Amino acid sequence: CCSNMESSGTPSCEQSDKSKRYDRQLRLWGDHGQSSLECGHVCLINASAAGTELLKSLVLPGVGAVTIVDDAKVTPTDVGNNFFVDSDSIGRPRGEVALRLLLELNQDVHGTFVEQPLQEILDNQPDFFTPFTCVVVTCLPECTLLMLSKILWEAHVPLVVVRSYGMIGYIRVQIEEHAVVESHPESEMPDLRLDRPFSALQKYMDSLDLESMDNKEHSHVPYVVILYKYLQLWNQQHGAPPKNYKERKAFIELCKTGMREKENNEPEENFEEAVKAVNTSLLPTSIPSGVQSILNKAASITPSPTTKPFWIMARALHEFVTSEGRGALPVRGTIPDMTADSEKYIKIQNLYREQAAQDADWVLRRVQELSQQLGPRKIVPSLDNDVRTFCKNSHALRVVKGKSITEEYKGSINLGEIGAHLENPESELVWYVMLRAVDQFHSEFRAYPGFFQDQVETDIVRLKVCVNRLLADWGCGPIVKDDFIHEMCRYGAAEVHSVAAYIGGCAAHEIIKIITGQYVPISNTHIYNAITATSETFML
Repeated sequence: CCSNMESSGTPSCEQSDKSKRYDRQLRLWGDHGQSSLECGHVCLINASAAGTELLKSLVLPGVGAVTIVDDAKVTPTDVGNNFFVDSDSIGRPRGEVALRLLLELNQDVHGTFVEQPLQEILDNQPDFFTPFTCVVVTCLPECTLLMLSKILWEAHVPLVVVRSYGMIGYIRVQIEEHAVVESHPESEMPDLRLDRPFSALQKYMDSLDLESMDNKEHSHVPYVVILYKYLQLWNQQHGAPPKNYKERKAFIELCKTGMREKENNEPEENFEEAVKAVNTSLLPTSIPSGVQSILNKAASITPSPTTKPFWIMARALHEFVTSEGRGALPVRGTIPDMTADSEKYIKIQNLYREQAAQDADWVLRRVQELSQQLGPRKIVPSLDNDVRTFCKNSHALRVVKGKSITEEYKGSINLGEIGAHLENPESELVWYVMLRAVDQFHSEFRAYPGFFQDQVETDIVRLKVCVNRLLADWGCGPIVKDDFIHEMCRYGAAEVHSVAAYIGGCAAHEIIKIITGQYVPISNTHIYNAITATSETFML
């Protein structure tokens, strides 16, 4: 906190204020994630209800800058579903009005407004979008979307399509390749290396003698020591660690033979913890298949000055695994909480930390060597921290490979996936078909089905033709029920604010994942059905 002697404008005060303001999100992605977010610049095309709700969820956590491209004027319809315009702004530039109100939410965020038709930008300034960290679009006709998709795909700029159509929400993430170091897996097993202890750990464990300890000391031995000791005994008897349920059950009984009763006749807590930890702590030290695939690819890449830092670090990690690591990844350096006396727990904790630091140092030196071999490169001040974070999370590395929207729409779509889901009455993929069909309808009739109330009956017939034609192109029969066609015509392309707010917030989460490089973004397509409050993600 700040002392009274410090002015409110000092860096320490600013940092303190920022920590208080962003406390919850810092717990999710840390200071380095927040720094990445504050360097991000997101471009929104069309300040619709879903678009402004999305930007709200980026402005509040502190994205660096936003740009709105929108040549539309505020209409009474906007006032009815968009919280970032009001009746006094009818007839004024929609993007300008929305941006002013959005920036009031966070004074640290910068914003610009471009009142220029998107088609004009695409025709005359295709490199306009290159500087952005991510581009978001809403309410675009199919032909314009495909043109934008192609430009951004070639420029390696992520594109997120967000759509709120009646009671249906839609998100499509287009990104060529996205590497995730901190994927934050939901369930993690501890990295204790009891089957392959490193020398310092083995030396310390061997120096402890459970039999000679008094009862107090014996009841405060960390369970990792207990598991190590009885694993050594098991290996002497069986030649290898327990592999299946039957053997693990026998190993648990072996551990229990060393348990002493405390003065109150209760069992020792540390031994009970050891028994509970058998299934998670005695797993063989191995490299997950997904990570091994990344390492294999890194080994096959010929590094060049344009090679991304992720692949340079992955190449160094592969070399570590095949030499220094003896087929294992770097030690993570963290251990679970356990019943133990402070001295032994801290000693063991430091052993793991020191080994993790040694492993990361090896990888760091190799990264530096590889970088020097590639000639002058931009100096990365955080290289040391980046490599250590990379090593600590090497067990959960992820690389998301995407497909362009242009490729998807031009026929390279997973037909097997579509056919299988359409046969399932519970699948939400039918709404993807309907959204594609209404886009074809709009391309043909220059309006969405049901937009004009006096043409609803005619539009139902026309939309059914579009749906069947689309399914025929995919080699599917006319298996979409008429109920869905009637429902889409009933919507008339209206944006319902509650649906727009939900899908906009979800899309903002995906953009934050992309900007921070943390957590795994959805791969391809996400459909939200507000009628049943269900959602589903598809790889199309």
